[in-house]
Amino acid sequence: MRGKFGFDPYLALIVAAAQFVVAKGASWGQRFDREPLDPYAYGLLLIGPLAILLHRRFPLLTTAAALGACDLYLAGGYAYGPSFISPAVLLFLLVTRGRRAMAWFMAGMTVLSFLSYAWLIGNRDLFHSVWILTFIMLLMVVAELVRIVRERRAERERVAEEEARRQASEERLTMAQELHDVLAHNISLIHVQASTALHLIDDNPDHAKTALATIKTASKEVLGEMRSVLNVLREGAPRSPTAGLDRLDDLIERSGMDVRLKRVGSRPLPPQVERAAYRIVQESLTNAARYAPGSSVSVRLEYGEQELAIHVSDTGATTAPVLAEAGSGNGIPGMRERASALGGTLVAGPSGTGFQVEARLPLPEETS
Repeated sequence: MRGKFGFDPYLALIVAAAQFVVAKGASWGQRFDREPLDPYAYGLLLIGPLAILLHRRFPLLTTAAALGACDLYLAGGYAYGPSFISPAVLLFLLVTRGRRAMAWFMAGMTVLSFLSYAWLIGNRDLFHSVWILTFIMLLMVVAELVRIVRERRAERERVAEEEARRQASEERLTMAQELHDVLAHNISLIHVQASTALHLIDDNPDHAKTALATIKTASKEVLGEMRSVLNVLREGAPRSPTAGLDRLDDLIERSGMDVRLKRVGSRPLPPQVERAAYRIVQESLTNAARYAPGSSVSVRLEYGEQELAIHVSDTGATTAPVLAEAGSGNGIPGMRERASALGGTLVAGPSGTGFQVEARLPLPEETS
């Protein structure tokens, strides 16, 4: 029953108990002016709690029934007080459950019925009429305020939930891009080194062994990176940074190419800039290994006050211009997206006989 009616059974029990207790006290206090309680009075007092129990299904009918029972209770000459509880609770529920027009209509009917009863028994005191109107209005205003507070809280929760979903989606996209970069670099490296090993295995087994060692290291690296990303997806566990410029020397060593690295200046970098710079260099080395194997590569990092400049160029081959037009389809656009996401720029294209990538990533002001 709880799943079907929510907390209504408990509320009905509370209202029933409150009405019976108040009825006993009010009947004793008004024993010289009003009629004593009898089974008919108790039956009328039970209609309100039953109406609360069925209110979700029949909001207008149950409110009208509780109001009618209240009027009959008063007309029976029983003590004032207990019969007012159920109609007040039902009017409150109508407002907080979004049936505002119905609630205000029934509030008007309640005021009209109470005033009519007062006039019928000869009580035409203006103060009494104003008191009834004030009480009903105060009840409705409090119900409206509760409704507004609930709606605003629900809206805040909805916005927070949407923001959480958006951040989760962005994180998934970031991890997908990380995974693409890792796979693209390491698989390209494995392909190049495997081709080299096959070519040299008969004539130069020592160099072939070096290429196979590079393949082993690269495959271990890609498995580790994939496991890290998949663990985040599977467990939602915090992820330690897997790509930073402090690992650039390892990346160059695994590339199997002739790479010269030069750093100009030094300063702490935000994690997102570190990751983007590392991936840009990684993708640039992947492109060089794929389209200009055997070429010399120059990597230059310039740490400025307002930006980090990344220059990667290779001595190239005649196929390098094709990379600017087609390439792998995701490499250069992916680098541009990384730079753009940080408010930076990336330019890639032929340079002399080779190919050059130049990225500029903005940096926050250093704080002392």
